[in-house]
Amino acid sequence: MSAITPTTRDGAASARIAESLRRAILSGEHEPGERIVQEDLAERYGGSRIPVREALRQLETEGLVRLVANTGAWVQSLTLAQCSEVYQTRERLEPLLLRHSAEYLTDDVIQTLHGLAQRMENAEDIEEFLELDRQFHFATYRAEGTYVLRDLVTRLWNTTQPYRRAYTGLVDDEHMRIFHDDHHMLVSALRDGDMKLAEQVVAIHIRRTRVNLERHPEIFPSPNPNQE
Repeated sequence: MSAITPTTRDGAASARIAESLRRAILSGEHEPGERIVQEDLAERYGGSRIPVREALRQLETEGLVRLVANTGAWVQSLTLAQCSEVYQTRERLEPLLLRHSAEYLTDDVIQTLHGLAQRMENAEDIEEFLELDRQFHFATYRAEGTYVLRDLVTRLWNTTQPYRRAYTGLVDDEHMRIFHDDHHMLVSALRDGDMKLAEQVVAIHIRRTRVNLERHPEIFPSPNPNQE
């Protein structure tokens, strides 16, 4: 049996801390712009500051955390203009990623998508809906062999998660019905093998969210000057 070196232990601890903090940020436990204190993380997750720093660096690459040299770490936050730019980028990149994923979208995958779309309609709260929505869309983005595209799309999703949560809480029944219809339309297009229509549905789906987010500037607080 090989010895467990300090480097190996730190790596395992870093991955564990990153996973726990990732889940906490994506679930809304930490708000955008909230300061992250390394000592608190080390105490909470039972690691030294070394794996905590590594975990924070990993989450920075994923778009969840912002590190400022000699200052500290914060949960990533966006202004309205920045969020709009991210959504415009997603409008163009996600249809491309869907195209790259086409060969992996088997009948079994499409059946899974159908089930997720139905479960979203019956979601009991926002958190359940957001989790199912993320599962649904990333189930269509199966081109894991892409050089940068899938990782970039994941990062863009991560940075907008808090604002998607805030916006979903404001959506009325009519707009929610449209979102559900988009999901079912996407499943139908994929089942029919109509990738052009599927790409259009994805782009419109993202654009619709962007336009509605831009109508709610109140969910974007003023940036923390310490993060500049």
